[in-house]
Amino acid sequence: MLKRIFDIVISFTGLLALFPLFVIFAFFIIINSGFPVFYFQKRVGKNGADFSIWKFRTMKKGSDKSGSLTVGEKDPRITEIGQFLRSYKIDELPQLFNVLTGSMSLVGPRPEVRKYVEMYNAEQKKVLLVKPGITDYASIVYSNENLLLSNAEDPEQLYINKVMPAKLKLNLKYIEDKNFFRDVNIILKTIGKILD
Repeated sequence: MLKRIFDIVISFTGLLALFPLFVIFAFFIIINSGFPVFYFQKRVGKNGADFSIWKFRTMKKGSDKSGSLTVGEKDPRITEIGQFLRSYKIDELPQLFNVLTGSMSLVGPRPEVRKYVEMYNAEQKKVLLVKPGITDYASIVYSNENLLLSNAEDPEQLYINKVMPAKLKLNLKYIEDKNFFRDVNIILKTIGKILD
């Protein structure tokens, strides 16, 4: 209950405070690559239920049809303003709407697309027992994931065989010892990593 109250208060306050910046970001997205401003993608949430995740659109329209993974600066699908938004994780801020409506939490395992969830083993599927979050341990440890993938000969295989299992291991660790104060600590560490 405390976690949900915290999620509601912080997401609502954050959306109000960030509204002027959202308008500015929307303006630059429209100038740079037109509409739409937001991008909605199906992700797998708690108990394996699909939901739509909010993001500022950072890629050219229709780019998601050519694959789910993005590979940093080498990915030609990312727009100029998209590069900036991604570099500071600004594209993730609209997920405060997901938190406010209850499909996500501020802290929890990052939600994955169905394609990769289907590859989880029984132990890894335990991450679906809790609400997904905007940030988690894995988001901090793998804050340079796009750069890591951009340097790989086969980015998707690296993600499937190395990155995804490592992130899931961190997510399972979070589930085992999650508590309110640890959530606050993860949020502060995430902010520190972005500003670093």
